[in-house]
Amino acid sequence: MIPAAPARLQPRGWQALWRDAIRDPRELLSLLGLDTLAGVSDAAAEAFPLRVPRGFAARMRHGDPHDPLLRQVLPLDEELRPVPGFSLDAVGDAAARAGHGVIHKYEGRALLVATGSCAVHCRYCFRRHFPYAEQTAAAHQWTEAVETIRADPGLHEVILSGGDPLSLSTPKLAALTDALAGIDHVRRLRLHTRLPIVLPERVDDALAAWLSRLPWPVAVVVHANHANEFDSAVDAAMARLRATGASLLNQAVLLRGVNDSLDAQAALSERGFAAGVLPYYLHQLDRVAGAAHFEVPDDQARALHAAMRARLPGYLLPRLVREVAGEGSKRPM
Repeated sequence: MIPAAPARLQPRGWQALWRDAIRDPRELLSLLGLDTLAGVSDAAAEAFPLRVPRGFAARMRHGDPHDPLLRQVLPLDEELRPVPGFSLDAVGDAAARAGHGVIHKYEGRALLVATGSCAVHCRYCFRRHFPYAEQTAAAHQWTEAVETIRADPGLHEVILSGGDPLSLSTPKLAALTDALAGIDHVRRLRLHTRLPIVLPERVDDALAAWLSRLPWPVAVVVHANHANEFDSAVDAAMARLRATGASLLNQAVLLRGVNDSLDAQAALSERGFAAGVLPYYLHQLDRVAGAAHFEVPDDQARALHAAMRARLPGYLLPRLVREVAGEGSKRPM
C-alpha cells in the first residue's frame, strides 16, 4: 500500500479531493514505487484520460505492477489495438435513446445518463466513447428527461447512471428528484455509482439528508470489482448510506488479471457483505473498443461462477450476466 500521508488539520470536502485526483500515469507509478512499467501508453491516456482519486490509489499495493486496482485504471498500449467484435457502443445505448439523456431498454425502467463525469476513469468502461456532450439528462434543468418519463405511465423505476450521478452536486440531484416526485407512476429510484467506493467522502451530510427525504424506496448499486477496494472509509460510507434506508447492492465486472479467480470473487462477496452490501451482478465484459485485454472467455466465466456457487452461500452469489444490445433484459450465463 502507499504510505499514508500526514493527517490534515481540517478534513477536505469531496469536491477538493475530486480536483486533487491523479491525472498523470507517471505520478501514479511513482507513488507506487514503479518508476517504469512496460506498456503504459501516453496515447491511450490522451484518448481516455487517467483520473484516480488519491484515496483509491492509497489502497494499491506498493511496488506491485500487477495490483488489481492499478490494473483497472492504468492506460496501456493494448487499448489502442483494434480487436474484431469490440465497438464504440457495445451495449446498444444509441438505439435505446428515448429522450435527451434517457435510455429505455427494459420494461418499466428508464435510465437517465445524468452526467458524463466520473471520479475515476476505469479502462473497461462501456461508455468510454459515449457522446456525453450531446446526451446528458441534466441539460436544460432536467426538463426533457423528466417530461419523457412523465409521458410514459409504464415507467415505474428511474435509474440514475452516467458517468456517475453522484458526481453532480446534491442540490442538482435534489432538483431532479423534486421534479420526479410529481410523477405518480414513478415508484422506485435506483442509483448506479462508483463514488462511494473510490471517493467515500462523497457520502456527506447533505447527500445522506437528500437520500433520507426521498419519497420512494431507493436502491444504491455501488461498483466494486475487488475486495481491496474496501477500507474503513468505504465501510463508513456504506453505513451512512444504509442509515438513509437505502438498499445497497454491488455490481462487478469480470476482468482478466483483476478478479478472474475463485479466491478474488469469494473475497469480494464476503468483504462487500461485511460492509453491508449484497452482491447483485457479475457482468461479463461489455465488448467496448479499448477493453479487449480484460476479457475472460465465456467458458472460463461459467466455470468460475460454478465454483463460486459451490463455495458461497446463495445470498453471496452474484448473478453472472451479459448485456446484449436489443435484448429485453440482461442475459443470464
